[in-house]
Amino acid sequence: MTVAEEIHTKLTNAFHPTHLSVVDESEQHIGHAGYQEGGESHFRVEINAPEFADMSRIARHRAVHAAIGPELVGRIHALALKIDG
Repeated sequence: MTVAEEIHTKLTNAFHPTHLSVVDESEQHIGHAGYQEGGESHFRVEINAPEFADMSRIARHRAVHAAIGPELVGRIHALALKIDG
């Protein structure tokens, strides 16, 4: 399973989103810090779920990071988040 698939599965199981997009943008960062050969280092996630409606921006980010888990977060260099409730 790719890192993108792992992120998608964990967020789907945690939030049952109405919209979820996980894009590996690693190839756009060749030569930058954190880039690793083969990609899977830089990701952009867009997620919409009713659970986020009453959360602050920081609480949303913390919830997503918790759902992904420290082991997986530790394997990636960058995670851009767009979270809506």
